[in-house]
Amino acid sequence: MLQRPIENEYPEYYQPYIKLVPNGEIVKILQENLLAVAKLFKGLSEEETNLRYAPGKWSVKEVLGHIIDTERIMTYRLLRVSRGDQTPLAGFNETDYVEAAQTDNLSMEAILEDFQATRNAAITLIKNTPAEAWANKGNANGMEITTRAIAYIIAGHEMHHRKIVEERYLKQ
Repeated sequence: MLQRPIENEYPEYYQPYIKLVPNGEIVKILQENLLAVAKLFKGLSEEETNLRYAPGKWSVKEVLGHIIDTERIMTYRLLRVSRGDQTPLAGFNETDYVEAAQTDNLSMEAILEDFQATRNAAITLIKNTPAEAWANKGNANGMEITTRAIAYIIAGHEMHHRKIVEERYLKQ
């Protein structure tokens, strides 16, 4: 079983995400969360998917699009760090990505299909990462991070945003 990352393995701003991940096998958690995301978003009406809980906030579709973009970037980082690549990896501006993706123009079915493909790619990469690679350190956005921390960030980031959708968008 993959050990939880300790605080010196990632930038402090990722701590809230990592804390959301329950104890257990990370692959199983990612698989269970894939089903939870599909269940939550599949059951929404078109009106609900376009909902913004406040002016200037992302729509439900945009939140899921943001989860996908971030998961793709984090999975790429996990690949690079796990392979021992020491090339510094750039950060990204999440707001620019959400705007450029134009997710509101897509159907929820298409967005969910994209999420499922992205999550499954992360799961297979994590499953097949050699044990000795989990402690590898790399540099992302100017900060040191381990392969193990990235796996937990992937899980926790999605959990964080799913909780926001449930609490701020759907409980109005």
